[in-house]
Amino acid sequence: MSWAGPFQYEIGKSRQAHLSSTGFDAAAREHFPTLLCLSHLRWNFVYQRPQHLMSRFARDYNVLFFEEPLPTDDPNPWLEEIDADLGITRLVPRFPVGLEGEAAEAVLKRLLDRRLEEADIQEAVLWYYTPMSLPFSQHIKASITVYDCMDELSAFRGAPPAMLERERQLLEKANVVFTGGYSLYEAKRERHKNAHPFPSSVDIAHFAQAREEQADPADQAAIPHPRLGFYGVIDERLDIDLLDTIAQQRPDWHIVLIGPVVKIAPESLPKRDNIHLLGGKVYDELPHYLAGWDVAIMPFALNESTRFISPTKTPEYLAGGKPVVSTPITDVVRTYGQSGVVRIADSAEAFISAVEASLVDAQDREGLLKAADAILGEMSWDTTWQGMTEQMKCAR
Repeated sequence: MSWAGPFQYEIGKSRQAHLSSTGFDAAAREHFPTLLCLSHLRWNFVYQRPQHLMSRFARDYNVLFFEEPLPTDDPNPWLEEIDADLGITRLVPRFPVGLEGEAAEAVLKRLLDRRLEEADIQEAVLWYYTPMSLPFSQHIKASITVYDCMDELSAFRGAPPAMLERERQLLEKANVVFTGGYSLYEAKRERHKNAHPFPSSVDIAHFAQAREEQADPADQAAIPHPRLGFYGVIDERLDIDLLDTIAQQRPDWHIVLIGPVVKIAPESLPKRDNIHLLGGKVYDELPHYLAGWDVAIMPFALNESTRFISPTKTPEYLAGGKPVVSTPITDVVRTYGQSGVVRIADSAEAFISAVEASLVDAQDREGLLKAADAILGEMSWDTTWQGMTEQMKCAR
């Protein structure tokens, strides 16, 4: 069973407690309200929007992070609990293979109800990342219902047919809707009167580590320069043909790809001596790989799955002090297209030219960092979290 389709894989251990802020007081936490986050992404998949936000909401709530089921040999379904971070508990349903559809939803409801009853949780903030979790959670008494629409999941490969209808129901239920970018906001504001754009932000201090001179990670150290680097999920959103053309036309450039390969066959990726697939890395490692790149790239395909994306990696790359080259993703063009350090390219030839110009930009390091810092300004996940908190107060 999959609620959303695109993210069903776990990789490594994510950054733990990197945002613990006010100290741990177990006695005080007993009186915190509960925030139940229903997610299609696993906590330890890739450290991104849900982890950044829930780590901050854990300052004021006991966060239950409810994930997709995982298979088990046990014929009796059960709910695994894992301490994920300060104030955050992962709830992972464990199902026997073959339990699907309405039967699975009934079991999920029973497992979740039992967990809330045992903890004497009478009410919670319901925070949805996927509409597919609505059938087994919509009966729970909510102090407020939030739909944080970080992606247009219905456009992703493998999305369940019921996704659109479930989203319609969730939009009727939600008190407030947040979107992961302005394009998504424009798509949702006509369907909900209390929708607000909150583009994904950046942990500037974390990625600024890439600005420091340092040794390369072992699996990157032998890769020659110039290096063009990308990290993120490698799936149908990546323009594989574009990467292949760049690698073919510029064999002196080396393309570094970091991230799990999801929903596409690994053998479909181009096989060239100057394309280096290094696999998934945890959040703490990313700045150390980024430090060794000459240009950061975002070679996204232009298709339904990228129509509404607002890539978090854009400000992360800039915080790391790297020039960026991207295909013309709408939210990247409108936010960074005139920045001078994020170049937009709509063809392989244009992409190669933009990388050449960016390699020149990188030689003026002082000017590059000044331009990047001007774009980043006061951007932070704390600002995003605070803005969301204010909108939630107004929606109650």
